[in-house]
Amino acid sequence: MSRHRQKKLPGGGRNQRLADQIQKDLAEMIQREVDTARAGLVTLTGVDLTPDYAHAKVYFTVMGAEPSQAETALNEKAGWLHSLLFKQLHIHTVPTLHFFHDRQMSRGMEMNRLIAQANTPGVKADELAESSQAGQDAREGIAPAEPSAPDDDRA
Repeated sequence: MSRHRQKKLPGGGRNQRLADQIQKDLAEMIQREVDTARAGLVTLTGVDLTPDYAHAKVYFTVMGAEPSQAETALNEKAGWLHSLLFKQLHIHTVPTLHFFHDRQMSRGMEMNRLIAQANTPGVKADELAESSQAGQDAREGIAPAEPSAPDDDRA
């Protein structure tokens, strides 16, 4: 069941069943057909379908490759995976696939790390804030600031 679905839609039962089937079938296809050297080990975490079944957002996590590299590789193969899915599902409208890296796992791991660090005796609040900001900066690709030299302009 998709964790990304936020509200129930009319006829959502069929929509959810189809999303689950697409997730299952795509997972098998990706495991068999996509080059793991480029995309890494991909795990599908959810599929969200539009009500008209025209588009599917496919969420994944990856090990052994950069998420952006895996996302690019999967989106390049989306048309081919769509054609394989069409042959397997036997339904009138097979959605266009759009792959997105699922950041929920990395956010959850970061929260667990911060909680464990906060529960460690002797850790001060300032150290936690610095650690959290450093982790955020690293995820956003911001280089750590260089320590500045003290001003000796006092005469």
